[in-house]
Amino acid sequence: MLIGEVARRSGVSARMLRHYESLGLVRPSGRTVSGYREYSGEDIQRIFHVESLRSLGLSLREIGRALDDPGFTPPALVEDLIGRTRERIAAETELLTRLCRIDATDPTGWEDVLQVVALLQALESTSAGTRQRAALSSAHDVTVPVEALVEAALGESDANVAGALRWALARTGDPGSALLAEGLGSPVAAVRERAVRALAEIPGDETTTRLRDALANHDVVVRRYAALALGTRGVADAVPTLVDMVVDGSNDTDAADALSVLAGDTGTADRIASALVDLLTHGTTGAPARGRLTQALAGIPGTRASTALAELSHDPDRAVALTAAYVLRLRGDMGGDMRTVQPASRSRAFSEGDPGSTVYRPSV
Repeated sequence: MLIGEVARRSGVSARMLRHYESLGLVRPSGRTVSGYREYSGEDIQRIFHVESLRSLGLSLREIGRALDDPGFTPPALVEDLIGRTRERIAAETELLTRLCRIDATDPTGWEDVLQVVALLQALESTSAGTRQRAALSSAHDVTVPVEALVEAALGESDANVAGALRWALARTGDPGSALLAEGLGSPVAAVRERAVRALAEIPGDETTTRLRDALANHDVVVRRYAALALGTRGVADAVPTLVDMVVDGSNDTDAADALSVLAGDTGTADRIASALVDLLTHGTTGAPARGRLTQALAGIPGTRASTALAELSHDPDRAVALTAAYVLRLRGDMGGDMRTVQPASRSRAFSEGDPGSTVYRPSV
């Protein structure tokens, strides 16, 4: 079969067939009397072999080795091809992500494009200062891709940079909230924590709903950060988790302050007081936890809390009794409402107490 016919049937151009011949990949077995190349059936089969290996991404040099080297091992080459292909896909995916983020900023000119590119590169910098400046750049009318901010926030370990990224995300509203919520399902605990902390700083009903959902998260750290945020938003669903935090001594001061905020509603105040009293009278609640519960009860207004504090002022545990008695005196001076005392002032009141008294201080 002459070269023209081979090209037509194989789909490989005559020029490429000549190139194969020059490389020694496919040499026609014969020549016509006129000197034209003549390909045998085996030659055509080898052409198809070459094309098949090319479709796998092999170079022509690798194809020649694969077809002619008896000691060649296909598994090694295939494994290498898999690795190279994955690297290429990763690089292309990264490029696609970057292009989509640039497109999302709706640039009007090349200056806008270059500005976004510089920002994206800065967010990936090894310098914490550079990353922080990039996060704060949204204050200077620079359009920051939300996806890039979320990705950076979920992977950021530097406290200062993380704070700047949370601040930037708080300005994005619902788009940032939706993306961060996906981070709550990460298999990495640190990522889940970063996600919920960032969510806690984003205002709006959409975020509040996501934080409510986070109360059922399997990660206790996520549940606690969500409860603290919801408490400051007046969401009573957070009460059980906040009470547990007081008992466990996990960020108990903030949890008690959040309970105090929630106690602004009379019905919720009674519910909180009942929960705290039930645990105070529970035989298995240890002394340190009882002390924390007593201090938390100080921030809850109403008759239920005052009655409990009166009973606790005679508690066998001296620290609990002294704390309850001191709180009662403060409540008497302030119309029975410790919420008028700011959290920092309340802590000082507990620590100052009466001379020589032993008033329990919570661990934070």
